[in-house]
Amino acid sequence: VQLQASGGGLVQAGGSLSLSCAASGRTSSSYAMGWFRQAPGKEREFVAAIGWSGGEVMYADSVKGRFFVSIDNAKNTVYLTMNNLKPEDTAVYYCASRQSIVPVATPRLYDYWGQGTQVTVSS
Repeated sequence: VQLQASGGGLVQAGGSLSLSCAASGRTSSSYAMGWFRQAPGKEREFVAAIGWSGGEVMYADSVKGRFFVSIDNAKNTVYLTMNNLKPEDTAVYYCASRQSIVPVATPRLYDYWGQGTQVTVSS
C-alpha cells in the first residue's frame, strides 16, 4: 500500500487547511487510517484516526473540536480538515494505514506510512 499525503502549507493562526491522503495498492477493504504529526525535536504524536466505514473516529485532545477526519472509500482517500490552527500545530503531518478496521492512536500499530506534508502556522 502506498500513501500520498498532500495539502500542507503556510497559514496564519486562526486559519484552516485541509490535508488529503490517497492510498493505492490496497487489496483489502478492512483497514483504518490515522494522522500523526512530528514537530522538530519532538516525537511523532497522534492526531486523529478513522475506521474504513467512517463510523469510528478518534482525536487527540489537543485537536478535538478543531480538526475533523473523514474518509472517502470510493476514492481511497482520507482527509484531515484543520480549523482554528495554532502555532503549536506546526509540524510535518503523516498519514498511516493499518490492516484492521479498528482505528488506534499508537504509531507502531500502523503498517504503512505516507511521506509527510509540512504544515506551518504563523502567529
